[in-house]
Amino acid sequence: MRIVVTGATGNVGSQLLPQLLDTAEVSSVVGLARRLPTSPDPRVEWHAADVAEADLVPLLRGADVVVHLAWLLQPAHDPDEMRRVNVQGTQRVVDAVAEAGVPVLVHASSVGAYSPGPPKTSLGRSPRVTEDHPTGGISTSVYSRHKAAAERMLDVFETEHPERRVVRLRPGVVLQAAAASELARYFLGPFVPQSLVRRGLLPVVPAVDRLAFQVVHAADMARAYVLACTQPVTGAFNIATEPVLDPGTLASILGARQVPVPAAVARAVVDLTWRLHLQPTDPGWVDIGRQTPLLDTTRARTELGWTPQHDAAQALLETVDAMAAGQGGGSPVLRPRAQAGHRVLEIVRALVPGGKGTG
Repeated sequence: MRIVVTGATGNVGSQLLPQLLDTAEVSSVVGLARRLPTSPDPRVEWHAADVAEADLVPLLRGADVVVHLAWLLQPAHDPDEMRRVNVQGTQRVVDAVAEAGVPVLVHASSVGAYSPGPPKTSLGRSPRVTEDHPTGGISTSVYSRHKAAAERMLDVFETEHPERRVVRLRPGVVLQAAAASELARYFLGPFVPQSLVRRGLLPVVPAVDRLAFQVVHAADMARAYVLACTQPVTGAFNIATEPVLDPGTLASILGARQVPVPAAVARAVVDLTWRLHLQPTDPGWVDIGRQTPLLDTTRARTELGWTPQHDAAQALLETVDAMAAGQGGGSPVLRPRAQAGHRVLEIVRALVPGGKGTG
């Protein structure tokens, strides 16, 4: 079995490729990424490719499965660039799969593709949704709208190519130590030192009404992709571990206390600081955290045969500890960022007349 993976150097791809190489059914693995690793795994056939620009058909021809992971979470201040990669890039991958005659497409969807779900209550006791919940996205989130748009592309592809096998994995937030630096860049920005994101230095957790989310460790997420590639399954699968992370559970895991914050206030603060470029998280992420449904993972466990090896607390603490230590992965996208203080100094030097830029 020959498997091509787009976005092969990212959070999930970094875990997926080694697992595929250790899978008996897999004979070869092709990794596509915009920036290739400095020390690429010699067992992988690597190609530098931007899914929104490259000629993908020759790269996909002869593959038994294409796993499409390439996706941008940032820059939220440049929605055109996000759309170029997420929407146009996904359409080009789908079209190339069709033209190259690849029989199986496995797509990285997300809980963010879902339409708003039942209101969340304390301790995550709201109803869970199965894979037949509508995938219209959260209208105020660029990320969510793009994930919903990708779902529509797959709907069309399945209608036009009923002989192909299409699998959609819809996870919660994917965490691991190797992605700590990437996640810090995406959601904290250059002005928050990673060393402050440390157990014991996080005294409070904002208790925002209906804010609750689910996570999954990247190694467990990668296992779900391996199963989707090698098992004769089709359709969508929710992927997440327990427990649900609401403010109370987060406070307990981190040894912090809850401080009630009205949802409108939380969203306004995120919106203002985002507009001022003080942090990179747009307010749509608050809406995702409050409005997306909680996932029922029964189908993944029974039909896919997926069993996670990490619970939510383990995945969260591993990531938080790695973030505080300034750790990351080996690929360009996962590599540890410059220390926050140095980055702020670089920004000031670039802005002050006569100052030295970063080059």
